Amino acid sequence: MEFRLKELRKKRKISQLKLALDLNMSQNSISRYETGEREADYETLIKFADYFDVSLDYLLGRCDK
Repeated sequence: MEFRLKELRKKRKISQLKLALDLNMSQNSISRYETGEREADYETLIKFADYFDVSLDYLLGRCDK
């Protein structure tokens, strides 16, 4: 599953490490989510959506708003 995590992070000029620290995750996990090597569970998807203030549909690429 690919989603807009990397796009959102880069648009806001946030490093993987900063995002990881803010969400109490490892930088390696963020990298794997961004490359699709690892799939996020619901709880993690909600953390990302809340952090970037976007809907889950937007985060998952199901809508553009």
